[in-house]
Amino acid sequence: MRPIRRGDVPLDKYGSPKIFHDYADARGDLIKRLGEYCSYCEMQLDASLSVEHVKPKVHHPDGALDWSNFLLACANCNSTKGSKNVELNDYYWPDQHNTLLVLEFAEEGIVRPRSDLTEEQRAKAQRTLELTGLDRTPAVEEDPSDSDRRWKNRREAWGTAMVSLQCLREADCLRVRQLIELLCKANGYWCVWMTVFRDDADMRRRFIQAFPGTARDCFDLSGDCRELDRPTSAI
Repeated sequence: MRPIRRGDVPLDKYGSPKIFHDYADARGDLIKRLGEYCSYCEMQLDASLSVEHVKPKVHHPDGALDWSNFLLACANCNSTKGSKNVELNDYYWPDQHNTLLVLEFAEEGIVRPRSDLTEEQRAKAQRTLELTGLDRTPAVEEDPSDSDRRWKNRREAWGTAMVSLQCLREADCLRVRQLIELLCKANGYWCVWMTVFRDDADMRRRFIQAFPGTARDCFDLSGDCRELDRPTSAI
């Protein structure tokens, strides 16, 4: 989960905060703020991105049209999370926490809680993964009936990022760095790229700046670009 900043309610043409009469009306504004990426799995989608309610509207009807309750979700994350009546403090959220401090991404496409967490933090991170099914892997690797391709897509993104890293090592120049930045933005799965390029502060900085809505205060942008705890909501 990329740490993101949704920002304040967008303004209408008169300079007043927008009033949404249907939550789907917020989709365009969310994409402008956050890009065409699922807020949970980070999949890049030109279409089929839904407005997702952090607190399900069936349990919290007062938040059905509340901008602060909106994120973007792909079909898999949206359907898995469903209408579970979540207690916000029981999970880590991309718009509230620096999720890279609690989740780690591995070569085989796995997402798991980081090993350096406390027992309580680890349990919370695991609940977060289970909420949208990000901990899932297929029982059979190439099962054609499995519609949940998130694991496979992460694994493929890892391979693309590793090839890109090797290319950069063989020909490190501004043009190659710019091309890798563009490839990452088109590919999605931002956390995978941030993990593969963990030792390259310049590339990490490029990824952070390339993706709309990335919470920049979650990183030491003037230094080695390491993760920082979110000032407004500590892990």
